[in-house]
Amino acid sequence: MTNVEFITMAPTSGDSEYVGNSTVSKNAQTWSGVGIDSDREPSVEYITQIAQAAENAGFSTLLLPIGGSCVDSLVAASHLTAHTEKIKFLFAVRPGSTAPTQLAKQYASINYWTGNRVLVNVVTGGAPKELENDGDFLSHTDRYKRTREYIDIIKRLFAGETFDYDGEFYTLKGANLPLPLKEIPPIFFGGSSPIAKEVATDVADVYMLWGETIETTGDELQSVVKLAKEKNRDLSYSVSFQVVLGNTEEEAFAKANKIISQVDPEVLAAKHENTLKNGAVGVGRLHQLMVESKDNNFVIAPNIWAGLTQVLSGNSIALVGTPQQVAERVVEFVELGFDKVLLRGFPHLEVIQEVGEKVIPLVHQILEQREKQVV
Repeated sequence: MTNVEFITMAPTSGDSEYVGNSTVSKNAQTWSGVGIDSDREPSVEYITQIAQAAENAGFSTLLLPIGGSCVDSLVAASHLTAHTEKIKFLFAVRPGSTAPTQLAKQYASINYWTGNRVLVNVVTGGAPKELENDGDFLSHTDRYKRTREYIDIIKRLFAGETFDYDGEFYTLKGANLPLPLKEIPPIFFGGSSPIAKEVATDVADVYMLWGETIETTGDELQSVVKLAKEKNRDLSYSVSFQVVLGNTEEEAFAKANKIISQVDPEVLAAKHENTLKNGAVGVGRLHQLMVESKDNNFVIAPNIWAGLTQVLSGNSIALVGTPQQVAERVVEFVELGFDKVLLRGFPHLEVIQEVGEKVIPLVHQILEQREKQVV
């Protein structure tokens, strides 16, 4: 039977019914579309409600992002594990912010207390200004070189080794993890540039992609699969989408357009400028899809919409349609080779509940039916 895991994301920088409206700080360093002054602040009560809703909805994992306006991911995980029973927490960390030895100790501590319910997402980049605020001035290439060393070190620590390390970015003497792990966790990682794919296939375990069209996403996936096979490595693959549901396709697209109906022109201009400065390959590709589809209401393929890319950087392409249509699109991506699917939307709480009730069961049902037909 085809196994697919569903992941969602906690809005730890705030949540809203709209994105890119006037409540967003004009000086925001990351473009999540909402900020601390959003309709729903990322209070401990709201984020706990998000985690519990995700668990009840059938998601296996909750991503806790990293960014200038986000609640600290590890702090959030520490709290949320005490208020849930089984869902796992994928907390994001940047190599430029936390030393690998310290991250390994933090991970081992929370992992021990929660019975293996935490995972690590290593994030190499971000908005240049935000990285500079953290004192990270490395070039794009050097950041990925550092990430390779970072993941290598934490995996060796997780494996229980005691070792010296003499790298370009890290020098360690007698490094070890005092609290041994019962299981070595998979390392989640993403990046679309050639060096990002090299690092992913060298040391990562789960390669995360932002969803696009079937064709472009398939091409990206196969490029990494091919590279991994050349290195005799077998990775797991995750694809990420926003979701907008309606009782009809027309209703779903009306809801999608409503989300961006209060976009501030200054926010659009700032997002465009930020994209040009960012230089990230994946961000640039999504931006180009958005520009090319503008005259078609940002529809880039059946039930696939780039309207949110006007405001959001990163995971911004949306699956828009009825639950049946969205489930069918998800299945198409699973059949490409993705065993993990990250689905989120605005506002997050309602979308998590809707996806759990209306989409996840349909995806499993469709996959089961197709497998029976093959047999």
